[in-house]
Amino acid sequence: MSASRISTLVFAAALGCSSVGGAPPKGADDTPPAEDAALMKEVGGKADGLIVWSSSRVANHDLFTMRTDGSDVKQITQGDEVDWFPRFSPDGAKILFTRSKKGWVSERDANASDKWDLYTVATDGSSPTKVVTDASWGSWISQNEILYVRGTKIYRSTLGGEETQVMDSQGVSELDGALLQQPELSSDGKYLAITLRGSKRETGIWDIAKKAWNQTGLGCQVNWTPDHSAIYWVHPTGNGGSRVLRMPIEGGKAPKESSVDDSVFIDLPGRRSHEYFPELSSDGKWLVWGITQRGHDHDTADYEIYLWEVGSPPEKAARLTFNSANDRWPDIFLGGGAEKP
Repeated sequence: MSASRISTLVFAAALGCSSVGGAPPKGADDTPPAEDAALMKEVGGKADGLIVWSSSRVANHDLFTMRTDGSDVKQITQGDEVDWFPRFSPDGAKILFTRSKKGWVSERDANASDKWDLYTVATDGSSPTKVVTDASWGSWISQNEILYVRGTKIYRSTLGGEETQVMDSQGVSELDGALLQQPELSSDGKYLAITLRGSKRETGIWDIAKKAWNQTGLGCQVNWTPDHSAIYWVHPTGNGGSRVLRMPIEGGKAPKESSVDDSVFIDLPGRRSHEYFPELSSDGKWLVWGITQRGHDHDTADYEIYLWEVGSPPEKAARLTFNSANDRWPDIFLGGGAEKP
């Protein structure tokens, strides 16, 4: 099957990766079954790191941290705003995240830039600081430089520094009318991995110098592996209606021949297997992501956070959260996070 045909099930993709919206539920804690508790200790203890994620368990989404074994849960942001898409800085001292300007805003409005700002906060919750106005989908390029979306444009800047435009989708036939989501810059600075929503529903690689778009497949939430030799993303197929695929990338392009089934990275067995929000650790050895059994909505469905040692049997993935609220967009820092700056 060609790379362009790796994207099958168009109707499923039209539903997948969308966020229907609606105010999130406050959750209630549940006690992990003995088998799950043992996996949390075994798998999470081996990872020995810190996880940050966005949860509605106390109100509108705030940021929480926990150890990779599910212990030491701490709320690190508060307020009526929606805090989501948290990302650890390379040294683990800060967390970059998107915050609504006022009250409840749905993820379906993630690209309404006038509704969001970018902030940083220390891992202990101190020193919350606005770093970019009118932007979303912020990620780190280096210790002091970030990438983000505003309207049809993607920018890079140092924290609080001058912006540099990386690309503009307006007027590009393959991208015109599409919403740019979760852009991730390759380590050599030549390519952007991007999810398209709106008029387009696909993932792909943007060649910055050539201003060329190379589609990689249907689905969403595309990202580079830490060595930047491949991409991984959520595809609308699999046991629970979605699974995580992985594909090698060379010269900003996918292989000419690639099978969906041969590209499976993780597809959790069992009833709880609707998978989203994947994020690899900086060494590529651990994956954190969200999984739900019922529903799909990114704002309200009961996603739980899981941790998996890459290459181990899928059955060894450890469920880390047991709360009926919406838990989404985790990130992992190995070593537990640095002290606040």
